[in-house]
Amino acid sequence: MSMPRIYLAGPMVFYPDPGAVFARMKSICAALGLQGVSPLDNQIGLEGLAPDRALLERIVTADMALMDALDGGLFCLDGFRRSPEMDAGTAFEVGYMRALRKPIAGWTRDPRPYPAKVAAHFAVAGLGLTASEPGATGGTSGTLRDPDGMLVHSEGCLQNAMIDMGIATSGGAVFADPDWESAFSHAARHLRGRFAA
Repeated sequence: MSMPRIYLAGPMVFYPDPGAVFARMKSICAALGLQGVSPLDNQIGLEGLAPDRALLERIVTADMALMDALDGGLFCLDGFRRSPEMDAGTAFEVGYMRALRKPIAGWTRDPRPYPAKVAAHFAVAGLGLTASEPGATGGTSGTLRDPDGMLVHSEGCLQNAMIDMGIATSGGAVFADPDWESAFSHAARHLRGRFAA
């Protein structure tokens, strides 16, 4: 079997030195029989262009074309910009590859359940969660509400259930470890197993 080519997605593209992180990811993938491909690998020639809407369209188009061409994806579900929520662009990419029915897996450095992440986020501002009223109208997929009255859901998931369960129901899994290389390696190993099967 040829080496599966895997999309490496997450907020790493915004790091000061994304190349170093992607190089390490590619090395881990290679050791497991996968070829890691960074979104930046398909953006050659876009460096130095003005950061306007035209450039953003070219980047998005390049990323989607890359996902169309690759065999699967590994997605970082870490909170973004100090939020409990993952990077919205990566969430889009999870859904895109899920719709393409390609093997996917996720990883995160934060092993806490999603509701605990939400609670910790509001605690920083001195705000807490409140119990949802028994028999109240609205969503029933959680028992707590945030200070704005929004239901806190996805208990047992590491990220919003649409992401966590979207990956799981595709046959994938999400792995957590405070050491990102360990979490990433587990996800890559799981993905490799899906191709081997």
